[in-house]
Amino acid sequence: MIIVGELINASRKAVSQAIEKGDAEYIKTVAIDEEKAGAHYIDVNAGIFVGKEADYLKWLTQTVQSVSEKPCALDSPDPLAIEAALSVHKGTPMINSISMEKARWEKLLPLVAGTDFKVVALCMSDAGMPTTCADRLSIADKLVEGLTAKNVPITNIYIDPLVQPLGTNHSFGAEFINTVSEIKNRYPGIHFMCGLSNISYGLPERKFLNRIFMAQAIYAGLDGAIMNPLDKPMMGTIAAAEALAGRDKNSFRYLKAYRAGLVVS
Repeated sequence: MIIVGELINASRKAVSQAIEKGDAEYIKTVAIDEEKAGAHYIDVNAGIFVGKEADYLKWLTQTVQSVSEKPCALDSPDPLAIEAALSVHKGTPMINSISMEKARWEKLLPLVAGTDFKVVALCMSDAGMPTTCADRLSIADKLVEGLTAKNVPITNIYIDPLVQPLGTNHSFGAEFINTVSEIKNRYPGIHFMCGLSNISYGLPERKFLNRIFMAQAIYAGLDGAIMNPLDKPMMGTIAAAEALAGRDKNSFRYLKAYRAGLVVS
């Protein structure tokens, strides 16, 4: 499972305050904690700062990579902000995210074309948010076709089938899981990425529901999530689900998670 640490996001009050104050030590501490907890990428987002996002995203990238060897997931629909962050990023970043929304597609495609960047491709179009597996597959086909035509390798594409709240439609969990399974079968070598916790919005015991959904999605083929790596029960669930899905030879990662105290009964 490819874990993108979600905590350095300006929508979180403590992070927005740290950005405004230039509190690099706070940002560094969060980045270190996420890396130690198992994040493969550190997401950086300064999206609430209209007019200043490019400068702040660049600063966040530099600050995170001053203490972490992990690459960043550059989280913005604004190509100017992405370009600013790319100018200082070390290693191969993840671009989060492109979609089939015309304005977003046309602005971001030139930035990722012919590169080795990892690209999160969101199943969203100008028609709005897809609600069914068929809707998602239609958009995913266009995303894959368009990206590969611009020399983005299939293995660098991370499809985000778009998790929507179960509380607003009882079918949203099943539609997401079915989409993951279909896309995996249709495009060997492709990856996935999603904000999985959206599934539980508005419902009680959200963390419990998130863990069950994660296990189901992993069995269907999910191999990436934007999440809080400091959530130990979730990290333990991931280790167990991957072992049970046959994706953990000799249960090595499960045993490692157990020794780290992440697996509890």
